[in-house]
Amino acid sequence: MNVFVKSYPAPPIDRREILRYAGMKEPSAEVEQLLDRCLTQIDKLSYQVCWREFAIGDAGDTLDLGFTRTASADLRRNLTGCHSIILFAATVGLEIDRLIARAERLSPASALLLQAIGSERVEAVCDEFNRDITAAQLAQGRYTRPRFSPGYGDLPLALQRDIFAVLDCPRRIGISLNQSLMMSPSKSVTAIIGISNDPRR
Repeated sequence: MNVFVKSYPAPPIDRREILRYAGMKEPSAEVEQLLDRCLTQIDKLSYQVCWREFAIGDAGDTLDLGFTRTASADLRRNLTGCHSIILFAATVGLEIDRLIARAERLSPASALLLQAIGSERVEAVCDEFNRDITAAQLAQGRYTRPRFSPGYGDLPLALQRDIFAVLDCPRRIGISLNQSLMMSPSKSVTAIIGISNDPRR
């Protein structure tokens, strides 16, 4: 089965979401100005996604995801009624890591905002991909479930190894996984989207 790859244009920026990630509910004028300056630096981010579809099923005490098995009860609940999944990885590239590293030496406040920008940016491209998948499935009379990532609930982070193996993330979109299961670029996400014939969630 093929691994599909897509590059996205920069999604619209959500300043409120960036400030939420930064832990700033009521930013000062100085913070707003600093955010403006940080946002001028991110024009070289690269928004990429790779994905595959797998048929799934129950296998006794485990959930058969098509590429591996897991005993995660939380993921099982999320996928109730689903017959297949979209497994995907997304990233905004290494440039944001370079910007954060440089800011950490010069301006901790800028580094904090750039961390928040990176988090908002990768979630934004995940949202764009999610909308594409939902629209494509609706066209076939099928429905999607909310995305679910390793490390959330009782789904073990160790699942990353299997995900990287089947998606070939390093070659497809340049994401690597170290021995501690940390991804590089750091602003990267892997997740599972359930596909069902039933619109109920």
